[in-house]
Amino acid sequence: MLIMDQKVTTQQVLGELDRRGVKFATLRMRSPALLRYINGLTPSDYKTITLDRPGKHNRPKVAESAAVTLTSYPATVRQLVVTGLGREAPTVIITNDNDIKTKALIEQYARRMTIEQRLAEIIQAFCADALSSTVNLNVDLDIVLCVLAQALLAAFRTRLGPGYAAATPDTLQRRFLDTPGTIHTDGDTITAVLNRRAYSPVLRQSELPTNTTVPWRQGRRLRLQFA
Repeated sequence: MLIMDQKVTTQQVLGELDRRGVKFATLRMRSPALLRYINGLTPSDYKTITLDRPGKHNRPKVAESAAVTLTSYPATVRQLVVTGLGREAPTVIITNDNDIKTKALIEQYARRMTIEQRLAEIIQAFCADALSSTVNLNVDLDIVLCVLAQALLAAFRTRLGPGYAAATPDTLQRRFLDTPGTIHTDGDTITAVLNRRAYSPVLRQSELPTNTTVPWRQGRRLRLQFA
């Protein structure tokens, strides 16, 4: 399925995709008529869907219409009005795929929204829009380091527990990564003792390994302790 933003295509192009047998999903522009339709929906028009995703926005409500006509689209589309995805206004998804399950369709589009959020985090936290040089080698290295840092933060976030599933890099930096401490070396063991802070209980209850063997350090052990 081709999933795209509403600003990169037109209804005529969507019609061409449908004629070629390409399944698509995109957002629908909120026209005054569509807003009146959404405002006229009642709670009984919605059904709750449970998504397989972390965080608090995993039980959206959906009002689905099987055959909706558009101004310049030659056929009808399937329309989903979705609330509870973390945005103030309802998300209106349209697709020409009548076979895909409602849950699977919302999860696929929500995954695209997550990718957009992660890209915004990389730009904000790691200044990916202000690369150090116009030399290709330096720019490529900057992007690799940004992606690596984002991956490490994502792994760190999952080990902190469900309460931090959507935490931004600056929040993790402020609450955890800026924690001072002391490092002790004893033979083949390196011990990092973190000072006590307001969010230390979160680290204590997390799934962070406290005794790790580092292969690229000739098998030395790295221990994590809390003051």
